[in-house]
Amino acid sequence: MKKVFLLAVILGIAGLVAYELLSKKEIKPEEKKESPLLISKKSDAFNMSLSNILDNYYALKAALVDWDSLGANHSASNLLVSADRLQLSELKADSNIVGTARSLVLSISSEAKGLIGENNIEQKRRAFNMLTDELYNLIRTVRYDREIIYHIKCPMAFNDSSEAFWLSNTPKIVNPYLGNKHPVYKTKMLGCGEIIDSLDFSKK
Repeated sequence: MKKVFLLAVILGIAGLVAYELLSKKEIKPEEKKESPLLISKKSDAFNMSLSNILDNYYALKAALVDWDSLGANHSASNLLVSADRLQLSELKADSNIVGTARSLVLSISSEAKGLIGENNIEQKRRAFNMLTDELYNLIRTVRYDREIIYHIKCPMAFNDSSEAFWLSNTPKIVNPYLGNKHPVYKTKMLGCGEIIDSLDFSKK
């Protein structure tokens, strides 16, 4: 009798296990959701012309990192040309915004010319700092929305005590004021800096 009862219990448990296994639905791995394509509120012509300014600015920054005066002059010349070619006529905005943007572009051109005319790398870096301020304000004014742009501060850019700023399309700190060939610090201060703002108008 006990054997029959034990057999019935075993069969019952086996039946429950089989039922659970058969009734479970196949669990599919979670499908990766594709992020929506970024749609700019600006025209392609305007975005491309401002992107050219930024590309030349980043090249100028890289030259300053390398203490390369000739490279800085070359990139500043290219930046000057691209600034003069900014397609402000494509900017669909209030006339005050367009006027402010035009004024900032003129200042960027002026600072680029000034940088080229400077004879030493420190003075070029001072001009670069002024140029950075104008470009930062231009990006905020027109609300450029094709990439995130980081505004970064160096607390000891000049004489180890005066701050200066630069823009980057990456959060990685690569300091154009102290660079990788500093006469005292060498490459030790290349990572000196702090992100103080990030401009991301794609979400606004």
